[in-house]
Amino acid sequence: MRPPSLASLATALSVGTGALPAMGQVLPIEMIMPPARPVAAQGFGRSAAQLPTAFFHRGATPTSQPSRPVIPRPANAEQVLAVTTPLPPSRPPAAEIPDNLETEPMAIAPVATAAIELAPPARPLSNSAVVEKANAYFTHLNTLVADFTQVGGDGRRVKGTLFLQRPGRVRFEYDPPATLQVIADGRSVAVRDRKLATQDLYSISQTPLKFLLRERVNLGQDIRITGIANDGDSVRINLEDSSTLGGTSRITLYFDSQVEILNQWRIVDAQGFQTVVMLDKVERGRRIDQDMFKIQYEAILGGNN
Repeated sequence: MRPPSLASLATALSVGTGALPAMGQVLPIEMIMPPARPVAAQGFGRSAAQLPTAFFHRGATPTSQPSRPVIPRPANAEQVLAVTTPLPPSRPPAAEIPDNLETEPMAIAPVATAAIELAPPARPLSNSAVVEKANAYFTHLNTLVADFTQVGGDGRRVKGTLFLQRPGRVRFEYDPPATLQVIADGRSVAVRDRKLATQDLYSISQTPLKFLLRERVNLGQDIRITGIANDGDSVRINLEDSSTLGGTSRITLYFDSQVEILNQWRIVDAQGFQTVVMLDKVERGRRIDQDMFKIQYEAILGGNN
């Protein structure tokens, strides 16, 4: 077993989680057939001299020829139409409305509309409420399984799966090509390197996340609170732990606005190295195989779990 390595523990455990006219009318007869033109309009006035009738009648025919019967000419079609077609009745004059007529105002009923009530925005939690809800979150948390992304101080990212069973048990299983495993069995924390076949052991009390593994979590008493930020969309709790191996660690927990979901955390160790762990696809209450939390204290690792 190798001696405890602060760098390997800080790198392994410093992790955080993120995140719408045509109006019909009766036409007068003049619009269907033109009216009969008056005589004066045709060029025949009463004052005009009478023309000789010879211009209009032939001379008497010889008696030897029989006279042809005179066929009466039909009357003017316009005159017949004027006699047989009744005229439309005259429209009575419009009633006069006096200018000084007083009218009563018309009462207009108001339009009834459904009242729309907008829900007031949620008020940010007070600092004391934030601490109380954070303590309740961890204390009532039994098991949790989530995908995680760990971002180191150099920006490199590794992914894996987190298994947590409170109190005391946790496992960070890193995806290949990473070869690390971090396991806590309730007593110790083991940092395994499967490729190098090494294992470093630490006491849980020496790790920066020890307060998350306790049966009852009491932020402010178990660990010092240095600040709380609430921007309406998320809540951050800043913590400081002076009992961590290697010196004081600064820890920031990131919750949703109601402190009901832990999204990520950030750890800055005594040397200033920062690690962020972001959680995704979080499952609470899932059954976990207890073998996931077994530490091989005496076994020599040779690529096996």
